[in-house]
Amino acid sequence: MTPGRLRFVGLTALGIVMGSGAVAQQQVERGSGAVLRWMDRINSETRDIEIANASAGELGALRIELGECRYPLGNPSGDAFAYLTIHSDAEPQPLFSGWMIASSPALSALEHPRYDIWLLRCTLG
Repeated sequence: MTPGRLRFVGLTALGIVMGSGAVAQQQVERGSGAVLRWMDRINSETRDIEIANASAGELGALRIELGECRYPLGNPSGDAFAYLTIHSDAEPQPLFSGWMIASSPALSALEHPRYDIWLLRCTLG
């Protein structure tokens, strides 16, 4: 690789890193809760559940705890993200604990052979 090409690649990578830092510092607002979609792969049942911040809901054999739901400032229908902890009746350790992003459900997803859960949006008020 030529020195000019190497400098271009390095500056491009730096721009990507700096750009992603700007996104991480995006101003957000806190919703009052979240709407999640749940699917049971065995019987093809789907259901939406609304959970308030700092509370929990139960679907099938799962207990879903919501820490909080956030969305971009002034854009409640934008890219919501929620901190979830998901437990199974059969497992002592959480099946999932972390941020789930509505616009990229596969990026941070619950990995379970029977159930799928993904974030749809934050609730307001």
